[in-house]
Amino acid sequence: MTHDIAQPSDWVLRWAHLVRPGGRVLDLACGTGRHARFFAERGHEVTACDRDPVALACLSGVARLSTRQADLEDGSPWRFEPGSFDAVVVCNYLHRPLFPAIADTLAPGGVLIYETFLLGNERYGKPSNPKFLLERDELFAAFARRLTLAGFEQGRVERGKPALIQRLCALNSAGLDNKLEA
Repeated sequence: MTHDIAQPSDWVLRWAHLVRPGGRVLDLACGTGRHARFFAERGHEVTACDRDPVALACLSGVARLSTRQADLEDGSPWRFEPGSFDAVVVCNYLHRPLFPAIADTLAPGGVLIYETFLLGNERYGKPSNPKFLLERDELFAAFARRLTLAGFEQGRVERGKPALIQRLCALNSAGLDNKLEA
């Protein structure tokens, strides 16, 4: 798999069909917004959140997309209402204290699509700080009690270069109605 910053992650593409058509999507720590653009193009109402105003400026004028500049790690209260999004997408970002708030932000039947780096990735480059690397099975442990697991993977992938990745897709089981069978 080649990692292209303009193309959505293969993991996001794999699970995007679970997001309610036209539903609200939060792209958390979105960077230049490859996933925000993808969901907006699919007809979703998207909120792209990042601390970098220059990155968010890349999304100016994209239909069905609004931006919110916020430092997610500054200790401020969570900026999003419980149950307000049909999907939350997080890629290449890790701030563990946000895990409960992320789960709370999902509407009934909402989908969490999460993908970031795993401990051991330091062998291949950045990120290499353990603060930004997941422990083995950490996403599963963080979300499995509150959400219904749709998919989970961890291990080595090729993203232009090797990387160690952990991926999770999970749903807020309230209002699930056989969504996984679709």
